[in-house]
Amino acid sequence: MSLLKIENLQVSHGPLQALWDVSLDIAAGEKVGLLGANGAGKSTTLGAVVGYYPVQSGCITFDREDETRSEVSQRLSRGMALVPEGRRLFTDMSVRENLEMGAYMSGPRRKLAESLEHVFSLFPILNEKQRQAAGTLSGGQQQMVAIGRALMSRPRLLLLDEPFIGVAPLIIRDVMDALAKIAAEGITIVLVEQNIHRALEFVDRAYVIENGRTILEGTRQQLLDDASFGAKMLGLD
Repeated sequence: MSLLKIENLQVSHGPLQALWDVSLDIAAGEKVGLLGANGAGKSTTLGAVVGYYPVQSGCITFDREDETRSEVSQRLSRGMALVPEGRRLFTDMSVRENLEMGAYMSGPRRKLAESLEHVFSLFPILNEKQRQAAGTLSGGQQQMVAIGRALMSRPRLLLLDEPFIGVAPLIIRDVMDALAKIAAEGITIVLVEQNIHRALEFVDRAYVIENGRTILEGTRQQLLDDASFGAKMLGLD
């Protein structure tokens, strides 16, 4: 059964149309990748899902409810969470304060201590540095805070936009391991990632977006066996 379904999505940024025809169908518990070149429309797709960008046409359904025109707060309260590209932390605030910002709605706020414990179990270094200003952390540690902040809202759907930009290779493995644990808990994950091999190593399936349109979809092996995927994404003839 679909948790998130997007049908024929069109989105514009002012006079510039970013999405022309994007369709996705993601079941509960899946790990799904969004692949494509810079400017293809991946980040816009995630932004439209959580309501940051208004939809011109098409439909966004979450857990069988039409969310196409709903407010951001309503989507978050129903179980969506976005880890944005660039992290967008409150750099002068402490790690703990940043995490607590993720639990500002009444439901998650009631389980604040439990959620903090969960985040610290996934990222023990954040427990050690919880009083430290978030802006003084390394890139990888800041990314852990951004993921932890999203988890504090107790989401059912976690959207990750380029989470490994500016993260050291050694830390990437730690973050990937934590994401695997999050997925094992039943949280549905949608991952935007430039490194095709890293993304395909993690996800169950992936969609390819090109010029604001969904052009391919399949499992890792199906995509790697597809000559058009190799030509477009891997530079193979």
